[in-house]
Amino acid sequence: MSLTAPPRPPAVRRRPPDKPQRHWLYRFDVKGTPYLLIAPFFLLFAVFGVFPLVFNAIVALRNWRLDDPDANGWSGFDNFSRLFTDEDFWNALFNTFGIFLLSTVPQLLLALMIANLLNRRLRATTWWRVGVLLPYVTPVAASTLVFAVFFTRDGGMANWVLSLFGIGTDNPINWRADKWSSWIAIAMMVNWKWIGYNALLYLSAMQSIPKDVYEAAAVDGAGPWRQLWRITVPMIQPVVVFTVVLSTIGGLQLFNEPMLFDENPAAASGGSAHQYQTIAQLIYKVGWKDLNLGYAAAMSWALFLIILVVAGLNALATNRLSGGGRK
Repeated sequence: MSLTAPPRPPAVRRRPPDKPQRHWLYRFDVKGTPYLLIAPFFLLFAVFGVFPLVFNAIVALRNWRLDDPDANGWSGFDNFSRLFTDEDFWNALFNTFGIFLLSTVPQLLLALMIANLLNRRLRATTWWRVGVLLPYVTPVAASTLVFAVFFTRDGGMANWVLSLFGIGTDNPINWRADKWSSWIAIAMMVNWKWIGYNALLYLSAMQSIPKDVYEAAAVDGAGPWRQLWRITVPMIQPVVVFTVVLSTIGGLQLFNEPMLFDENPAAASGGSAHQYQTIAQLIYKVGWKDLNLGYAAAMSWALFLIILVVAGLNALATNRLSGGGRK
């Protein structure tokens, strides 16, 4: 019997170390490429977002009139202090908040109701969902001009509809003459355009709510109205807060609708007595009609701070109200 040596295990082939150049490219691909891909956004934001804000802040602290280049220099906070005694600014602020309340509150409530209806089983569901979005895709200039004709004093369809109920038969309403009538007309333009958009946002959030939640609520005796406010609204709370903030920003920056509703849009006066002139219109008038860029920039910053405060308060209030149904 011969003794033989045991077989040798196969040699393990070691991986050669990476070359320094390959290792550097790998680190750049993992750590540097993501920053390279998102860099264009931040570059564009810096050029078209940050720079205009900084430059506008500088202009707000200066005397800058295009009609008098010699009257140039630092004014400090004089432009801002002037706002407290400017009757046109407070009138425009009052008009802006009036139109904002008449448009935003009914707009979001109606959007919520429409979304709740579209969330049910309906025939031609896709057709209805596309139909509510048509006002949003309509150009604002075209829709506003149509509404301007609709609210004409003589021969307008608004007065014709009211006359069917005996309102304004002998004395048709001049929608552009008074504050309340012009506010209602402009608010209807805004609501017509944005109700469908907000309704689809609410509907997309409602689609994620499990159906068994509604079935359990129905078994417990909760009707459709109570299900809406006790189940649907609290469960789509983030979207509700988003639409409230978005509507606040858009409502306080209202410009196109009152501008085109005016019979003389070039003046940017918001009516003969500034009865529906918004802050955005006043900023445009002061900056590009009166050529006082310094004061217009101060108004822009005042509007920015107002929007920031109102949007924050609305978001806080909506968050508490819509979240209260969970308790």
